[in-house]
Amino acid sequence: MRVRRRPSDAMTNPAWLEVMTHDECIELLREGPVGRIAVVVDGFPIVLPVNYRLVEMEGRTWLAVRTRPGNVLEQADAYAAFEIDAIDPHGKQGWSVLARGTLHRVDPDAADFRERFDPEPWMNVDRDAWLAIDTFQISGRRLHPAESEWAFEPGAYL
Repeated sequence: MRVRRRPSDAMTNPAWLEVMTHDECIELLREGPVGRIAVVVDGFPIVLPVNYRLVEMEGRTWLAVRTRPGNVLEQADAYAAFEIDAIDPHGKQGWSVLARGTLHRVDPDAADFRERFDPEPWMNVDRDAWLAIDTFQISGRRLHPAESEWAFEPGAYL
């Protein structure tokens, strides 16, 4: 599905947004090791980069995260958002996947969670608190660039 952001007469072939399918979003979530988690702490939003692992089981989709015990994420309210993306500023294109859900504390030894879904944090020191986002909505968009008016890409010669 195309979602145009400017009138069609503004350019011959303007940039356009594509709403990605759920399956495309899940595939991108399977591939990435790092994303950003957004939570509310003390009434204010905070967004932090985290390592994660997609957990798919019994018709549910979770995002597993390891963090330090007692840090800001453990103080967060129940609702959370999670985002991954890729941006190509030169090509003026990119994509973004957003997952929304509820944040839960997880016992990593329950149901072999630790062995099956360890997100392998890049900073493994003191990362013994486990959280999971139980997603209720996953969506994504892909920005397609406008077609160049030039027969050749100008950036290739600079």
